[in-house]
Amino acid sequence: MEVLESVLGYTFQDRQLLTMALTHGSVGYEAQRAQADNQRLEFLGDAVLQLMLSEMVYQRLPKADEGQLTKLRAQIVSTKALAAVARRLELGRFIIMGKGEQANGGRERENTLADVLEAVAGAIYLDGGLVEAQKLTQHLFREDLEKLLVSPGDPNPKGQLQEIIQAVGPTPPHYKILSQSGPDHAKCFEASVNWMGSVLGTGTGSSKKEAETASAKSALESPTLMVQLKSLVSLNINNPITTVKNCE
Repeated sequence: MEVLESVLGYTFQDRQLLTMALTHGSVGYEAQRAQADNQRLEFLGDAVLQLMLSEMVYQRLPKADEGQLTKLRAQIVSTKALAAVARRLELGRFIIMGKGEQANGGRERENTLADVLEAVAGAIYLDGGLVEAQKLTQHLFREDLEKLLVSPGDPNPKGQLQEIIQAVGPTPPHYKILSQSGPDHAKCFEASVNWMGSVLGTGTGSSKKEAETASAKSALESPTLMVQLKSLVSLNINNPITTVKNCE
């Protein structure tokens, strides 16, 4: 516990909270009995990190609009990004889990690492309050935020769109080839990217992959994405959807 507390930069008053934050659900499953695990703390920690990181982004970018702030925060709190922070802290070696889960690579599983990091944040909030949760967030995420601010562009629009969407919901975007035209040596494909029953963007390219990439780029530039991120259910169909063309 002392080693992990040193890594986190925080000493717990109630170490049972830390133990619970590190306990994976597989422990109770294998023991076939009720066992406190980190799921509730994960729920709380998710909200804590969202709030703390929202403040960090808000303070760091005084001229950014809501859409820019939302996209940046989503990149920082994506499962992939949280797992990367957890790996940097070597959180995997501290997780208390069942033998079967461990044998199946549970300590390196991206979702598990992200969940444990959120649970630890929740535990620190309960143990030390908002001030300590804020210190933890700044300690763990300042470097990642600065890197994003220096190089905000993502050479992989599909990957960026995937991360943003995964940060707010489990349903991934899907791509559809709408049409193809031109001779075999100069084909032009048109693709759309859809999420929750709505078209986020369309684009064209000389290959299906290029058309899908263009549609993801148009989605990232469209206000429709922001509407979807905010509502998760309803979509203002009057929002413009841009089309990125790569066949001209």
